[in-house]
Amino acid sequence: MDKIRTIKEKLKQLQIPILLSLTLGLAPFFPEPHILSKLRWIVGGANGMELLDWFDVLLHGSPWIYLFIKTAKVLN
Repeated sequence: MDKIRTIKEKLKQLQIPILLSLTLGLAPFFPEPHILSKLRWIVGGANGMELLDWFDVLLHGSPWIYLFIKTAKVLN
């Protein structure tokens, strides 16, 4: 029973990072998540990317970075 309680506590600590990643991290959702199109652009060489595009990557990528860091801390 303690193991289940521990897992629930760990998941509770990840609620905010998960919510941020699924909302701000993926918005706008249609026709595809914005961060995916920016990442494809970067992988393709980032030709024509301007400062605003890099800021956009930072804005939409920061919730995911926060989620990965928080998950690593919770699992340790």
